[in-house]
Amino acid sequence: MSDAADRDGMPGFDWQPRTRMVFGPGTLNRLGELARDLPATRMLIVTDPGIAAAGHLSRACRALEAVGIETVVFEGVHENPTTRDVGACVAVARRERIDGLVGLGGGSSLDTAKGCNFLLTNGGRMQDYWGSGKATRPMLPLIAIPTTAGTGSECQSYALIADAETHQKMACGDPKAAARIALLDPELTVSQPRRVTICTGIDAIAHAVETAVTRKRTPFSLLSAREAFRLTLGNFARVLEAPEDLEARAAMQLGAAYAGIAIETSMLGAAHSAANPLTAHFNVVHGLAVGLMLPHVVRFNGSNPTAALGYRDLAAAGGLVAVDVAPADAVETLARRLHGLLTLAGLPVSIAAAGVPDRAIPELAAEAARQWTATFNPRCASASDFETLYAEAFVPTRDCE
Repeated sequence: MSDAADRDGMPGFDWQPRTRMVFGPGTLNRLGELARDLPATRMLIVTDPGIAAAGHLSRACRALEAVGIETVVFEGVHENPTTRDVGACVAVARRERIDGLVGLGGGSSLDTAKGCNFLLTNGGRMQDYWGSGKATRPMLPLIAIPTTAGTGSECQSYALIADAETHQKMACGDPKAAARIALLDPELTVSQPRRVTICTGIDAIAHAVETAVTRKRTPFSLLSAREAFRLTLGNFARVLEAPEDLEARAAMQLGAAYAGIAIETSMLGAAHSAANPLTAHFNVVHGLAVGLMLPHVVRFNGSNPTAALGYRDLAAAGGLVAVDVAPADAVETLARRLHGLLTLAGLPVSIAAAGVPDRAIPELAAEAARQWTATFNPRCASASDFETLYAEAFVPTRDCE
């Protein structure tokens, strides 16, 4: 939390919007006019082959070229981008002498574009920007166009990049790295494969849950987190049942963006700290890894009275409990509902079922305790605490909803 607080104990905050948000079906058609106003004349579109196959890349190129902006494409984005991926993108950007970037795709595309922007404009290595505010030179204008409803990276100034050698995920942030424009077109999310819809949706829900109780939460981030939770929890089942439901897709995409806004101020917590080693060492998809750990972290944090109240307010915003329910009951209701999302989506409900051996737990726990996000969790979480959390997630003993 901020050191500043009012007399009622509410933490102060200093929030400055850096990203223009353009939302609505069909807004990809506005890409050209928005880019022209930046201004930009030669833009690198950072994306992956799946986005190209879906036709979104060609639409983006046409929109830019229609207003006289030249386009260059980097299609080499991989899930959970590494320093090696960013380096490949930078090589293209330097060779083509671009003056603007478009991140088109999921969080990996957006983070790769941001990482490229850091190195192209400020030099050095991604490791030099691990943390916040370490870039000294201006960056190129970036337009972020998410095709998933998950990370909320379009509304954050951080790029999450893994060290290709150590697999350590580095959150590299700077106000200058924030997208100038976040273009949210829910029509682009309809083409997502079902598993991507599931995993990114659970990730967005997890972002709302974690940002609502972190040590850095503020009154503004709480507004964003609660609305994000209401939109995502209420529409997750709808997009699974009816993938063409554009209203539900729009709610999920907007909710993910709101959660991204909350992350920018509040950061994340122990569920993401526990999830990252599962992804790094056992290739558990990030959204699934977070979803597996989140119910157990909610119960762990629920012993903190302030966090329990935060979870109750969140659960009430999501329509799970009445506003006057006992906080402990709300914590359990929330944890059961979050666990139930895995069953609803047909995902494994334990880390054992996800392919993680119990012998790995001590090493995973030690690594989780060193994660940056652990420092923002409402309860201090030691390596021993993470061992307990992993053990609980290995074969859950409590029923889910």
